[in-house]
Amino acid sequence: MLLALLVSGLVVALVVIGLFVFGLRRRLIQRSGGTFDCSLRWGVSEEPDVSGKGWVYGVARYSGDRIEWFRVFSYSPRPRRLLERSSIEVVARRAPEGEEELALLSDAVVLGCLHRGTRLELAMSEDALTGFLAWLEAAPPGQRVNVA
Repeated sequence: MLLALLVSGLVVALVVIGLFVFGLRRRLIQRSGGTFDCSLRWGVSEEPDVSGKGWVYGVARYSGDRIEWFRVFSYSPRPRRLLERSSIEVVARRAPEGEEELALLSDAVVLGCLHRGTRLELAMSEDALTGFLAWLEAAPPGQRVNVA
């Protein structure tokens, strides 16, 4: 009986610690400011896939001339993807369709992009999209910016 209580207490403590670390990591990512919720789907085809598969929920952070994208459900302190401003080309903008609506946040807008020849999609709120497009267009003089 005592062993069962000890094991149960240990499991509960590990779950609480795990949740605390998730929260702490997100707080540390957002500490420097310039963050927004952003789902990402990497390596998509040219035809829109409305099945909802492949979307990964994350947090993006502006860092100079690049965006650092972090998975939400990860313990890694490093970004999963780095997107350089000069390499991002916006090719499409659309509303989520079909099962995508269930996989993404309710107010999301899907932005189709090319980054160094790789097609990707970013899903973010309308406010975050406005900031993202303004950031893209605010490139230093002489840099190529492609916004559709």
